[in-house]
Amino acid sequence: MDRLLTRLDRLHARVRGIRALVYSTWSVRILLAIGFLPSGYRKIANEPFTQEESLGDLYVMFTALHQDFGALYVFIGLCQVGAALLLLVPRTAALGAAVYLPVITGIVVITVSLDFGPGTPTVTSLMLLGTVYLLCWDWHRVRPILGPPRLADTEVGAPVR
Repeated sequence: MDRLLTRLDRLHARVRGIRALVYSTWSVRILLAIGFLPSGYRKIANEPFTQEESLGDLYVMFTALHQDFGALYVFIGLCQVGAALLLLVPRTAALGAAVYLPVITGIVVITVSLDFGPGTPTVTSLMLLGTVYLLCWDWHRVRPILGPPRLADTEVGAPVR
């Protein structure tokens, strides 16, 4: 397992050195932030997500979420705006992606399970994929949380906790 993690760490270090991917990563961060800021702001302002009654069951679901779960509705908006802002700061981008992940996962489940039309599940799935990409990009920040430290990170002769 250590050999696999070492190889993944080396691959990660090489990939992070590619300038085109650095620019692509910034593009993904900005696009994901743009995707959450307007909808999150509407929720924080306690405005209904949609006002189109022609959506049928979707309108009923969004109206119920807005009217019956007021605090949850605002909390989701705070998470969306918080994640978007965290993504735009390089030092907090990994935390932003970690906050973004459960929110966008819930959105993907809703858009796939309900009839949102042909394009919406594709867009939300791409947003989820972008979030996973950002977590992989910041693997050096995520790895200590998920697994054992690298051998180079531990001091020789120091007790392992």
